[in-house]
Amino acid sequence: MTDALRPAGAAPTLEDVARAAGVSRATVSRVVNGVRNVDPAIQEAVRQAVSVTGYAPNRAARSLVTRRTDAIALVVSGAGVEPDGRGPAEEGSFTAQVFADPFFGRVVTGVVNYLRPRGMHPVLMFAETSRARDEVVAYLRQGSADGALIVSTHAEDPLPGLIADAGLTAVLYARPARPVGISYVDLAHRDGARLAAEHLLARGCRRIATISGPLAVPAGRERLAGFQDALAQRGSSVPPVAEGQFTQESGEAAMERLLAEHPDLDGVFAGNDLMATGACHVLREHGRRVPEDVAVIGFDDSSAASACRPPLTTVRQPVEDMAAEMAGLLLDRLAAPDRPVTSVIFEPVLVVRDSA
Repeated sequence: MTDALRPAGAAPTLEDVARAAGVSRATVSRVVNGVRNVDPAIQEAVRQAVSVTGYAPNRAARSLVTRRTDAIALVVSGAGVEPDGRGPAEEGSFTAQVFADPFFGRVVTGVVNYLRPRGMHPVLMFAETSRARDEVVAYLRQGSADGALIVSTHAEDPLPGLIADAGLTAVLYARPARPVGISYVDLAHRDGARLAAEHLLARGCRRIATISGPLAVPAGRERLAGFQDALAQRGSSVPPVAEGQFTQESGEAAMERLLAEHPDLDGVFAGNDLMATGACHVLREHGRRVPEDVAVIGFDDSSAASACRPPLTTVRQPVEDMAAEMAGLLLDRLAAPDRPVTSVIFEPVLVVRDSA
């Protein structure tokens, strides 16, 4: 039906979009429903036709047929201490920590930018207690969301296992500490740490220390191991290590310990930018110039890296791209539930700024 023949006030249909895009109705349906194995040029033509025609899917009618909600649960999960009678202030401390870390904002940006053009929207959920984890599982079981994107902050987090055992559709950000039948995206952390080690050595640093992330977390272990291996391969001694918790405060405390035990150090690799920022702060307080006296390298290339003084040299983790890929893997799984579990590993890049 052309615009001239469509009854006044009638909403545009899939057929209208198909005619405007010059493709079949089935192709339009696949693009609108987020199926990824459609030629990018055709996807763009369909999206332009959707914009021109003003087409909007009837969510209620479609959900009756597809049993899809077009909502995705974006779950930030952790396994914290749960004393009896846990109060709102303690629960709020977890969310405050999440929002204070620029990493999570980048994850949200990547997920939203991927889902929104496909007419889908994330529902942000927190799962830091057993009760909250049960609520997430129940929410998914009830069909309130089509699937879950899980960002876990703790190595002992049981949520991925609960999701897998329930047969629910999910994708993880980062390799889980224990094997679980869920697809995930991750970074080649060892390669990133190697880039940091090589850069410090190339600058002439010889008394190098490192502030690791929490060693119970795979990323923390991998970054430390990659850094140590790269130094060993180049004949350097095993670097002193102080463990942090991926927070600025833990980076400050770790830097204080390292300076007390190794006052002559001339290079520091921190397992993320927040800890590197804390290290730079302590070095300044002790009268050490960065990078003239001590070169500092972080990891992630978050907003903390550019806000630090001096701006951080860091290993870039393409968080937005990784989050978008996570969302894409989830939509692929929803479109083809029998698709095998998979992983996608991204490569890091060294970003050189003023701190090293």
